Amino acid sequence: MFRQLLQTDNPRVRKWLIHSTTILGVFMSTLDASIVNIAMPDITTYFHTTLNNVEWVVIVYLLLISSLLLMYGRMGDMYGHRPVFISGFAVFTIASLCNSLSVNIWMLIASRALQALGAGAILAVVQAIIADTFQPSERGKAIGLNAMFVSLGLATGPALGGFLVEAYGWQSIFIINIPIGILGTYWSWKILPVKDKKPQKFDFGGAITLFISLTTFLLALSHGQAWGWSSAIIITLFLSALLSSLLFTYIELRCKYPMFNFAVFRNRFFLFCNFSAMINYLTQYTVTFLMPFYLVNFLALPTNTAGYLMSVFPLTMLLTSPIAGTLSDRVGSRFLTTLGMLLISTGIFLLSQTYTFYPLITVTGLALVGFGTGLFLAPNNNAIMGSVPKNQIGVASGMLALMRNVGQVMGVATSGAMFSIQMARYAYLNSSTGFVLSLHNTYLAAVLIGLAGAAICWSRGELQSM
Repeated sequence: MFRQLLQTDNPRVRKWLIHSTTILGVFMSTLDASIVNIAMPDITTYFHTTLNNVEWVVIVYLLLISSLLLMYGRMGDMYGHRPVFISGFAVFTIASLCNSLSVNIWMLIASRALQALGAGAILAVVQAIIADTFQPSERGKAIGLNAMFVSLGLATGPALGGFLVEAYGWQSIFIINIPIGILGTYWSWKILPVKDKKPQKFDFGGAITLFISLTTFLLALSHGQAWGWSSAIIITLFLSALLSSLLFTYIELRCKYPMFNFAVFRNRFFLFCNFSAMINYLTQYTVTFLMPFYLVNFLALPTNTAGYLMSVFPLTMLLTSPIAGTLSDRVGSRFLTTLGMLLISTGIFLLSQTYTFYPLITVTGLALVGFGTGLFLAPNNNAIMGSVPKNQIGVASGMLALMRNVGQVMGVATSGAMFSIQMARYAYLNSSTGFVLSLHNTYLAAVLIGLAGAAICWSRGELQSM
């Protein structure tokens, strides 16, 4: 029966088999992203290292993924999404084994860098594979199911990671990726179709300058608060990002086969969808970054209790995503994405009013953020992938993934910076009052950003058929 399934010619069955490979890819990637943080204290103790060193286990992973997404997306358009996706699975699996065998912190950081190379390849072409496989009438449903497994990975990671670290040690959080990765590599090899692609010259100049630009920008953004926004190293990083961006633009405008076709920026709908995606992730990560400090440090709740409360967000997102994706095939994305951003803003506003611990308000606020995110993501992703020609869906997929990562970094960086500024402003008050007022003001700023995102979603209009 298994062999018959692999060899089936039924187009309906075949496309859902292809979709199953993307589900494995996003689930493994998001599970890994959400499972690692819980092991950071144990890794620090095991290697007898400092927090400054161990944080690079997370930073190098995020920086490399973000910097390579557009390049992988372009490679998918040039050479086919199949080889990029399968190689990503294989590299991720090998790197997971290397992570678990690390004998010092520097080997672990290097292995995480290798793991990022694999994860970036997977995430860059997932949406492109879906867009290439499904007709517009079913694409939203497929993207919604995909988003559901993203939520499942995010929801499962912290609890599973805590159990594995406690029972088997930090190495187990990487070992668990290996069977998933082996299955994903084999399944993708058997299922994904081979498609002929017209050979093109790879734009190495564009790839290098884009990598430098994104890496320096995101490094400066993520460490501006810690290193000082006016420090020489942060200013140098921002200047390097600016100069390499200008050089990248110069190269791309003169290249026959550019890494990134700037003509997509003439597509107002595509531009607005990506910008609203970045805002969505910025508001999400404002909540997910600051809420644990409120629950654990301010309220002194046990870590597991805080984890259960925080899981309300991905669980409600998990429930909403497939429904929203299917609805977007019928009613379009404009109303759903706008409503999603309004619900997120309402949820954050509720969280900003929690001057003391009211479980109902906290749970309701997190649930609204989750419901809003679920309503937003699948319809918005569907709209983005439907707004570009077939020969650019790889770049569009990479751009969408890049906006996610940039939004995440900006959410942590901006909320952290504003919270610190507010704490300094209220330094004359007792620490508890200063904390609550600082959190209140930071969340209100996120509410305004979310409302701006809702306005962008509504003003972009509805997708016109390509």
